Amino acid sequence: MQAKDYAVTVVVSRWNELVTKELLAGCLDELSRYGVEDPKVIRVPGTWEIPVVVKRVLTGARSPQAIIALGCILQGKTSHAQLLAGDVAGALMGLQVEFGIPIAWGILTPDDQEQALERAGMKLGNKGREAAQAAIEMASLLEIL
Repeated sequence: MQAKDYAVTVVVSRWNELVTKELLAGCLDELSRYGVEDPKVIRVPGTWEIPVVVKRVLTGARSPQAIIALGCILQGKTSHAQLLAGDVAGALMGLQVEFGIPIAWGILTPDDQEQALERAGMKLGNKGREAAQAAIEMASLLEIL
């Protein structure tokens, strides 16, 4: 599957940057394997800020064929992480359905930093790479439909 003519936007959180920089690297590498040229990368302070930026991208002059959201929400000792992840997931799903543009979920919700790094390319693959694969596959499918 080639995606040479696809416009793809990646919105990545700077919070937990040790992890998110690895997610972004895997994502960009995978996009280049599919032939995506010059994906737009937008950095935001944290995962909480991703949905509002995604909405702005979707309502802009030229909407991309796919958006990839990358972030890392560490669980910690309170319910804050679950609330944050649920709100962000709901907002992104709503935008995806409303605009008909795939928004790939590359947001980790691990228990700790070690699990996060394992999912960012150490032991369990790179979830940024997997999000890029899902985004391209969905953009291609929607194009066919």
